[in-house]
Amino acid sequence: MKKILPNTPPEVGATLQKMRLERGLTLEDLSRTAGVSKSMLSQIEREKANPTIAVAWRLANALGVSMAELLSSEAPAPDPIRLLESHETPTLPGEHAGYVLRILGPMELAGSYEWYELTLAPGGALVSNSHDPGAHEHLTVLNGSVEVEVDGVKKKVKVGATARYDADKNHAIRNIGKSEAKALLVVIHR
Repeated sequence: MKKILPNTPPEVGATLQKMRLERGLTLEDLSRTAGVSKSMLSQIEREKANPTIAVAWRLANALGVSMAELLSSEAPAPDPIRLLESHETPTLPGEHAGYVLRILGPMELAGSYEWYELTLAPGGALVSNSHDPGAHEHLTVLNGSVEVEVDGVKKKVKVGATARYDADKNHAIRNIGKSEAKALLVVIHR
């Protein structure tokens, strides 16, 4: 039996906007995470443009949904366990600075609670300006040699140890070893 296909493309805009708002994300938040311009997101949400396959894939990954869910106008039944495969985990590459941040936390908590897997190449550093007032970071080193610097004060963090520090000051996380370092980073905003 032949399946009848609709004559028009799916209206992704309403679904995209609903998913974005359900997660408490602004256009800017989703733009930054998905790597898609705010103006393009706005056009898609207003049904003025349809996303390319590459853009739809980025948006689906950033929202933690499948492409089918993003392109469907039907509300899917919620899965009691949402599994995010490794290739679906959004990343923030800092190639020139020698780090990669994998975004492990759900996007709807961004700006409140965020957690990442941080991988630093030898000599790599994640250097950050101060975050919002009252923000804190918690860094647990999984392997390698890591140094944390906050407002000019430096401390080496051993494997298995956790550094807790104010993130509302300029701060940096550096790999001071000769091999790759890996850590879990939790950011708590106040």
